[in-house]
Amino acid sequence: MATDERMGRGVLEGAKRVVVKIGSALLTNDGRGLDDAAIGGWVDQMAELHRRGVEVVLVSSGSIAEGMVRLGWHARPTSVHELQAAAAVGQSGLSRCYETHFARHGLRSAQVLLTHDDLSNRKRYLNARSALRTLVQLDVIPVINENDTVVTDEIRFGDNDTLGALVANLLEADALLILTDQEGLFDADPRHNADARLIDEARADDPGLDAVAGGGGLLGRGGMATKLRAARLAARSGAVTAIASGRQSAVLTRLLEGASLGTLLYPDHAPLAARKRWLAGQLQGRGTLTLDAGAVKVLRGQGSSLLPVGVKQVEGAFRRGDMVVCVDERGVRVAKGLVNYSSADASRLVGQPSRRIAEILGYMEAPELIHRDNLVVI
Repeated sequence: MATDERMGRGVLEGAKRVVVKIGSALLTNDGRGLDDAAIGGWVDQMAELHRRGVEVVLVSSGSIAEGMVRLGWHARPTSVHELQAAAAVGQSGLSRCYETHFARHGLRSAQVLLTHDDLSNRKRYLNARSALRTLVQLDVIPVINENDTVVTDEIRFGDNDTLGALVANLLEADALLILTDQEGLFDADPRHNADARLIDEARADDPGLDAVAGGGGLLGRGGMATKLRAARLAARSGAVTAIASGRQSAVLTRLLEGASLGTLLYPDHAPLAARKRWLAGQLQGRGTLTLDAGAVKVLRGQGSSLLPVGVKQVEGAFRRGDMVVCVDERGVRVAKGLVNYSSADASRLVGQPSRRIAEILGYMEAPELIHRDNLVVI
């Protein structure tokens, strides 16, 4: 597997925002119910990262296993409605456990239940992004889980790795830290091959990693396939992914100190460029905004947000969160991005300064029509 032009472990030392994903096997001590002591240890580490100025967002599994314990079930049910019921019962315990441990450090936590639809629907994508960003700005630790009570994909496929990657995309996190019950990604199954070596680091999109997953190897049987897929998703917005054993001492703090733990999978491109490509490639335009010469100059020269004062005309029917195309007065494409207002509201804001948005609409979602983080210059 090619690992030329390696980024090096130092890339994690500069991380300012990280998404931590902890799997069920760790959280529940292999299905025996929530491991309170272990959870307390990971919370201690996340609190330390927070103290160092790192923004931490947690994606946590474990609600179904905890619900089974509370319901007195000794075997995992197979019916979807029973799994959903277990998730509903267990989620309250999971949330309370985190709340108690974060409180020891004077930190508040917030339960956030998401589905993949929340992150694929454009309007809900922006809503989730705004809510999570606000929580982080308030020094609250978001504790995110798949909404197992109403969604079956997570129950069937154990896809919180993917959820973690989508959250990393959503928040433009610097790193996705996946804690598992394995040391990391190996080049062969270490249970059957004494010569198997831990892969220290590699490009997330390295095709050689797929060969490791083939033939029923460790990736396929040990849950590493979803982690590799998550690393590739996270790489789309420029995030690096570390896959490491959560049972190692101080694993989170050591990772962000540059320690060589687990496997580091890094993107091919820098974060900003990667996110812009991801935005540009994922969504189709639903409308058009014609910009004046001043707005075009600012977008192209300074990479600023698009304010309503620079818009001359609105065409098409779109909703908040839809992708719209920005053109100059000759119709030449300038940029495209996720708009903060519907076409009806945007039309009322044409040429207006941001300070008048609330006066005109009766509310203000944001001071810009398109935030620069959600805009790519063509």
